[in-house]
Amino acid sequence: MTLSPHLPGTLTISLWDFSWYTRTGPGEPFADLDRAFEDAVARGYNTVRICAMPFLLFGSRLDTTRLRLCPLGGAYGQRMRWYDVGGGAGIDGRARLRALFEAARRHDCFVILSSWEYQQSPSFAEDRSWFDALMAVAPERRAEVLADALADLIDFLVVHGLDDRIAFTELHNEVQGSRLTDRLKGEDTIVALRPRLERGLARFKERHPHRPVTVNYAKVPVGSLRGVPREVDVAVFHPYVYGVLDELLTTFAVRDRSRPFPQDLARRELLRPGAPDLAGWAPPAGDLWRLDATTVGAREIYVHDWCDPARWDAWLYDRYATHRLAMEQRLVTWIGAAADWAAETGVPLVFGEGWIGYTPLHGTFEEGPVGAAFCRRACAESARVGAWGAVVCSNAAPQHPMWQDIALQRECNAILRG
Repeated sequence: MTLSPHLPGTLTISLWDFSWYTRTGPGEPFADLDRAFEDAVARGYNTVRICAMPFLLFGSRLDTTRLRLCPLGGAYGQRMRWYDVGGGAGIDGRARLRALFEAARRHDCFVILSSWEYQQSPSFAEDRSWFDALMAVAPERRAEVLADALADLIDFLVVHGLDDRIAFTELHNEVQGSRLTDRLKGEDTIVALRPRLERGLARFKERHPHRPVTVNYAKVPVGSLRGVPREVDVAVFHPYVYGVLDELLTTFAVRDRSRPFPQDLARRELLRPGAPDLAGWAPPAGDLWRLDATTVGAREIYVHDWCDPARWDAWLYDRYATHRLAMEQRLVTWIGAAADWAAETGVPLVFGEGWIGYTPLHGTFEEGPVGAAFCRRACAESARVGAWGAVVCSNAAPQHPMWQDIALQRECNAILRG
């Protein structure tokens, strides 16, 4: 497929995810969409990537004219990136989508359409009806249902004369880490998922044959790239290299529920004074369903909420030297492997997220000297292999503290543009 000539030669991408509709209250980062786009352009961005809530707006049959977006409950999740949602912001879903695209046009920006709905978006709803509607769709049909919802969403934008702002469409975010994989059989999830995705891509192309569509993958699945459908029009990967961050996750069994959580070790090395035990940290009883509606585990929420960010950063810095070479090699290898796959397939390459990994809201490892060096290196490598688009960093967006580092974002976006 030939990309439209009106699209930028390089997409400089800011990751607005679901925050553009969950963080709309007074004083929140997306209360004023024009201001958010103005600030993005000032930092060198021309594209934003969003969860467009397609299933909710066009597939769920729920009333979306009075959506109320909520936190996970009380203080739960309030020290986590992406989860520090304010209380009770109300929006008309389709009107909000239209307003985003109108603002994008005013600021000459473009939008990558995606969905986080089978990962975490419905966890911020006022009640569980959105989540229940998603889960009522049989896993074998979910990609196709998303394709129809996105096709309907694009029809909506066409009616309002805003479809020229679409850069391209993703059926879903990080497909191998979403509930699109439910009930799959086989050891290699990426390979096993391919037929479902192929049906979804085919369904979208029936509706919009001339619009680029794809799916995207967490990390770069070296060793399983045969599972990426050849029908995609854009190759999209998220090279999170982790490295020293993986050592932290392993040491504290953050994502490994087969091992007991080392509570005493966490108190000695990570947590703030007065932190409750893991077992004592949960949302209010009426909000417990939200834990089912997000793929982020309770241990990860706990350590992000209760860590001392300075101790977290120090733990990583103390051990970084032993991981540095491997992290740099993984970054370069993954970018090269992704570029090779895209070249062999004949499609443009985009890095929609990156580069180190998921850190607490007030941690600065990704924004500090180590993280900034990875941003520069990743952007330089992306430009070197001819990537069509990339982020400066996943945390370089209005909902994160890194947004204030204007100089780094301008520098990296200039690198991406060559």
